[in-house]
Amino acid sequence: MTKNMPDIACQPYENPQGKLNWVGMSGIELPILVENEQRTPTQLSSQVQAYVSLDDPLSKGIHMSRLYVLLDQKGAEAPLSAQHVKGLLQAFIDSHEGLSNHAFVEFRFDYYERRRSLKSDNSGWKHYPTTLRGELKDGTFECEVSISVPYSSTCPCSAALSRQLIQEAFEQKFSGDQVDYQEVLAWLGTPEGICATPHSQRSYAQVKVKIAEDAPLSISALINQIEDAVQTPVQSTVKREDEQEFARLNASNLMFCEDAARRLQNKFSQQTEYLDFWIRVNHLESLHPHDAVAIVTKGIPGGYDDEPNFMDRLSVN
Repeated sequence: MTKNMPDIACQPYENPQGKLNWVGMSGIELPILVENEQRTPTQLSSQVQAYVSLDDPLSKGIHMSRLYVLLDQKGAEAPLSAQHVKGLLQAFIDSHEGLSNHAFVEFRFDYYERRRSLKSDNSGWKHYPTTLRGELKDGTFECEVSISVPYSSTCPCSAALSRQLIQEAFEQKFSGDQVDYQEVLAWLGTPEGICATPHSQRSYAQVKVKIAEDAPLSISALINQIEDAVQTPVQSTVKREDEQEFARLNASNLMFCEDAARRLQNKFSQQTEYLDFWIRVNHLESLHPHDAVAIVTKGIPGGYDDEPNFMDRLSVN
């Protein structure tokens, strides 16, 4: 016989009444499927948040177990995509008929991909913190992908100051003399010949894009677009020829944070598959104890805000 157990949620609610924007769960551990560079589904672990609105002021609360069960049943039945997320959100609302009209879900995961070395015949794993969010509100669906991509940035000002010191050292060494090609060539290969080097630092591009419901989700393509814009992605497996090429790329891609942000702005303004974008570049200065930051949005009406309140934007996740 089935035991008749009390259900507190169905009892009359006598406390202060009111609607609630969101009720649900965070920190849900869930395996998910994400398509890799070859568009093959790969299973990853994720941390999930799932919420619905509580629109009935007389109800004690939502049915949290229903959200969890739906995530468990549908979360990994297909690779993450905008359409898959929308279906999951609609199931959240349908399971709370009469209680909820809005739904939200967020998947946070680490995306790993093998990236080729610059010159040598090698490749290595790189890690990209990624978030996929979806919201269904009054029938309107929005889906957003966020990612953090590391790169190297070399300071143009420091490079110019270094070149000046090298010129002064050359003048001091060879002024008034008949310049011998072989002697100059040998001198340039010494510490005295290159007496100053510009400072560079590991930097991060934090990019958020809104994708259409029918748009494919390609994290690999998003990474390529970011790395193509900055031109100096950090490397995993590195031989001497790779390190030399990395040094060449940094010298030919000198950039302040403003330069990096404008490069990314130009790149993503040309990508028609994204409805909107928000970009923050962070140069973790080696000269200063603070970071240099630039932020840019697509600037469309009703799009991402551009107010200088960045406290909730310090992490792409």
